[in-house]
Amino acid sequence: MYDAEKEYTISEVSEMTGYQPHVIRYYEKEFELEIPRNNSNHRYYTYKELEIYNYIKALQEKGFTNKQIKLIINSPELIVTDGEAAVTTLVKKESEVIPSSTEIYEIFKELITEGLGSILIEKADTNLNVINELKDEIAELRNDINSNERDVLICENIKLKMQLKEKSYQVVELKDKLKREQESSKGILTKFFGKK
Repeated sequence: MYDAEKEYTISEVSEMTGYQPHVIRYYEKEFELEIPRNNSNHRYYTYKELEIYNYIKALQEKGFTNKQIKLIINSPELIVTDGEAAVTTLVKKESEVIPSSTEIYEIFKELITEGLGSILIEKADTNLNVINELKDEIAELRNDINSNERDVLICENIKLKMQLKEKSYQVVELKDKLKREQESSKGILTKFFGKK
């Protein structure tokens, strides 16, 4: 274990974690780690930073991406599933040691068996009821839409019939007007050329 009072250099941390110094500096930015600095503005590392780097390494070995690891580090209450096992980060205080993945799995398993399971089942029943209600509403809306479409088609049909009647009346009027014009033009020709 690490000496809680000792300040380690970046090369010592590199040896202990297996990360190259440039990777340690990169991870400082990548995971937004607050690494302490001395009066000369040089980085130094305590057991806390060593634990964080080892934690990052453990999560990487489990297949987590840097984005996921950053989310886990910045959201200590987050639960993330990884295959069959569940990995969770607990609210960490500086004096606490991070629990092992086996301990975390047991805590998670206990939570599920003692209440989460029944809550999930209850929610599933509620969701099923909501889904059935939505299906009924969709069926009613389809019927309303079909009814509305039928009404619109009937109205359009009536409008077209009215327009057809209007056009028919206009045709009859035009025929009458043409007939009058023809008769009146016969009368004018008769006046000019007159019948004898």
